[in-house]
Amino acid sequence: MSNKITIDEPSLVSRLKERDKVAFELLYDRYSSALYGVIMKVVNQDEIAEEVLQDVFIKIWNNLDSYDMLKGRLFTWLLNIARNTAIDKIRSKDFRNNSNIQSIDKSVYEVNNNWQTTIEVDHIGLKETLMKLKDTHRAVLDLVYFKGYTHEETAEELQLPLGTVKTRIRSAIIQLRELLGT
Repeated sequence: MSNKITIDEPSLVSRLKERDKVAFELLYDRYSSALYGVIMKVVNQDEIAEEVLQDVFIKIWNNLDSYDMLKGRLFTWLLNIARNTAIDKIRSKDFRNNSNIQSIDKSVYEVNNNWQTTIEVDHIGLKETLMKLKDTHRAVLDLVYFKGYTHEETAEELQLPLGTVKTRIRSAIIQLRELLGT
């Protein structure tokens, strides 16, 4: 028998805005693994990813009133907070200073096996949807949204003009909207 509570997204959001702690625990259980996976793609360090994840949920709790269901899905809002917080972290002076003294033995792409990052993302259909995009669109989205690159860094990495990168990002987002029906 499962003790998992199921609740639809509008009801969850409503309860969260009422500061329902049980709903917040449900939100954490439902989305923390996927958000951790996104954070890990940006920061590439377990301890820092866990710290950023905690910061993300504090930001979510403090900014619940700013979420508008008419502007997009809850997961998209959460994903943007996680990605932006992770990017802010790697751009911080503290992170850059600590990164310079990290042990060489730490693997950059090591992921804690206790976190099931791909299951949650696959569950919501993100990976499958992204696979429907053109390779050129997928490449820019991967760098910008999942690895935290700036548009300029993406242009440099892909050896493309900045305008081309921006156009591809815009085209990819339009194509994603069509695929997701939003």
